[in-house]
Amino acid sequence: MADKQPVKKVRRVKDPETFREKVVKAAEEGDKPKKSKRLRQATKDVTGPVTRPIVKAGKKVGKSKVAKPFRKPLRIIGRILLPKYIRNSWNELRLVTWPTWIQSRKLTFAVLVFALVFGIIVAIVDYGLDKVFKQLIVN
Repeated sequence: MADKQPVKKVRRVKDPETFREKVVKAAEEGDKPKKSKRLRQATKDVTGPVTRPIVKAGKKVGKSKVAKPFRKPLRIIGRILLPKYIRNSWNELRLVTWPTWIQSRKLTFAVLVFALVFGIIVAIVDYGLDKVFKQLIVN
């Protein structure tokens, strides 16, 4: 009994994630709706019962044989009324990744601090130059 040695703890290192595990994990995270999509989804859940039948009816009318003669003239009118610049701008705007609320607050604070510091520096330089030129003109 006196010869008992203390048990040494074996240090175990966690196996690093394999590439496949990373891909599976990323795919699982991709299934979760992003915060910006949650509001859109909630809005659809509320307005969906009202707007869904209207949209379905509009799609049916648009695909019907009755609307076929009107498609091409409406496209031409759309191209005339909405210039290419506006269409491209709208498509580009849809690709924008908008900052989160927290990022917006941080960036706004950074801009305000920069403007304040820059304003103080300009005021100090203006005051100094004013004193120097008054000394030169008066003397």
